[in-house]
Formats: sequence, C-alpha cells, structure tokens
Amino acid sequence: MVGFTTCDGCPGGNIEYAGEEMVKNGAEVIHLATGLVVGYPPCPHIDTFKAFLEKRYGVKVVVGTHPIPKKYLEMHTHLGTWDDPAWKPRIEPTMADEATRASYD
Repeated sequence: MVGFTTCDGCPGGNIEYAGEEMVKNGAEVIHLATGLVVGYPPCPHIDTFKAFLEKRYGVKVVVGTHPIPKKYLEMHTHLGTWDDPAWKPRIEPTMADEATRASYD
C-alpha cells in the first residue's frame, strides 16, 4: 500500500489528484472504497471514477477494499438498491461468503 485518501465528497474532486499522487508513489492498482458501494445511496460516480483513473494513469482500478458487511448487504437487498443489473459487476469484487460478511459487521 502506497497511500489512501477520500474522494473529498461529491462530486469527487480529489480523484484526479489522489490518483496522480498514488501512481507517483508506485501504485499499480487503485482500490475504490467499499463505502462507495454500501453508502445510502451508493456513490453515483463510481463508474466515472474508475474509467477516469484507468484512462488517465493506466492502472487497474478495483471497486472495493473489503467485503460488504452482512448488515449492509441485507439492507441494500431489502431496499432493492442493487436490483439493476448494472450493479452486479460493481459489487462482485466485494462479495464473500456469509461468514466473512458477518465478520465485517
């Protein structure tokens, strides 16, 4: 790990500068926080952040830093947050077995 930061809130003004600093410090992969997926509501800019960082800095970008906690998965499932098929590839990297999700509660 070469660094971490926030997006600096909507609409993510820190993404450009944070990515540049991370790559300068040797980052080969940038992980966007799981919090962007499990927030209420989830971040509407995830795809834009991912595309920008990959194009601008030529690094792989993974959505998620750790598994979705069980309590968040249950609530978002109940709310239908991720019913749209576009969410499946976004949340896939943060899915895990039930025991692992429960350990993150």
